[in-house]
Amino acid sequence: MAAGAPRIFVSHLSGVAVFDPNGDQVGRVRDLVVMLRVGHRPPRLLGLVVELPTRRRIFLPMTRVISIESGQVITTGVLNVRRFEQRPTERLVFGDLLDRRVKLMETGEEVTVLDVSVQQLPARRDWEVDRVFVRKGRKGGAFRRGRGETLTVEWSAITGMSLEEQGQGAETLLATFEQLRAADLANMLHHLSAKRRAEVAAALDDDRLADVLEELPEDDQIEILGKLKSERAADVLEAMDPDDAADLLGELPVEERERLLGLMKPGDAADMRRLMAYEERTAGGLMTTEPIVLRPDATVADALARIRNPDLSPALAAQVYVCRPPDETPTGKYLGTVHFQRLLRDPPYSLVSALVDDDLQPLAPDAALPVVAGFFATYDMVAAPVVDESGSLLGAVTVDDVLDHMLPDDWRETEYHLDEGAA
Repeated sequence: MAAGAPRIFVSHLSGVAVFDPNGDQVGRVRDLVVMLRVGHRPPRLLGLVVELPTRRRIFLPMTRVISIESGQVITTGVLNVRRFEQRPTERLVFGDLLDRRVKLMETGEEVTVLDVSVQQLPARRDWEVDRVFVRKGRKGGAFRRGRGETLTVEWSAITGMSLEEQGQGAETLLATFEQLRAADLANMLHHLSAKRRAEVAAALDDDRLADVLEELPEDDQIEILGKLKSERAADVLEAMDPDDAADLLGELPVEERERLLGLMKPGDAADMRRLMAYEERTAGGLMTTEPIVLRPDATVADALARIRNPDLSPALAAQVYVCRPPDETPTGKYLGTVHFQRLLRDPPYSLVSALVDDDLQPLAPDAALPVVAGFFATYDMVAAPVVDESGSLLGAVTVDDVLDHMLPDDWRETEYHLDEGAA
């Protein structure tokens, strides 16, 4: 664990207030959601169960948590208010782990779990359960009278709560392949039976499933999406890159497509409709509507802070686009691009408006795929802006989407092997 990283015992989080960045309370913590793993690896903390003032309980992913300190939780302010539903891979800390009888590995003695602590991993946003506070003695008499020795041990020092010991199905498979990249997990999923594929997809969290869907062949995407509840399918589409989600929606029957669009947030649905209005093999059809957009008075420090977002692909993080307000696509007048390397060479207080590269003509939304590919090859770009006739930034095309549309339709189903001894 990182030096100085706070260790938090979950009993201290029960009922803690949850605030948005403006200081407004949005709810209270009612439980924590973890995913058990195979072997003696500690559970991963996925998020919090938050009770809203309306008494509805929702899931708050740890990726949306800014800080946990001073008896409060601060969020990014982005909440999905769909009612929390526990998935097969998930365990509730208060509901499922506490008061459980487990054994100490060293002595085989039975103990009762009274509390667990969580800690953030170094240089990452992931959180893990790292220690367990237990009481020796039987669960009855002595325990209830407050007697029995208590001690804190590492998670690896207990046995009785690993996936193998609980005999789980799809979740054991998921835990085994937890470290796989989305593309590799998608390949594994593609080769499973339809029944098993549906079980695994149902057990994945929305963000992970969105990443995996983007890497699957079209038929698998449609099959999996069709087996999800409509509300969850809409949530997963919102979590996907807008261009990939629009491509998937475009393959669905009109009635199903409109139902899902109606369940999405209005802003996300508007982006989907805008993207679907373009031909698929054009810059408009290839682009994402979520590049990094900054106003002219933003600084290099502001730009670097946005680029550090771990949810961004390397291609989108390679540059920022400077535009006049509004800075949501379609933006105000597009002024130019600032490349990552230039940001590293200038002082943090420099204005991005003084660093823009405005020599290259941006892509038009109706630029055909060969034109887009030629642009990338000619100028050694990994992403390029798409600007309409009025000069507004509509989005950005990334090199991975260009490659995706230039390769054969079945390229995802082809086995590629990198020979270590190849010249």
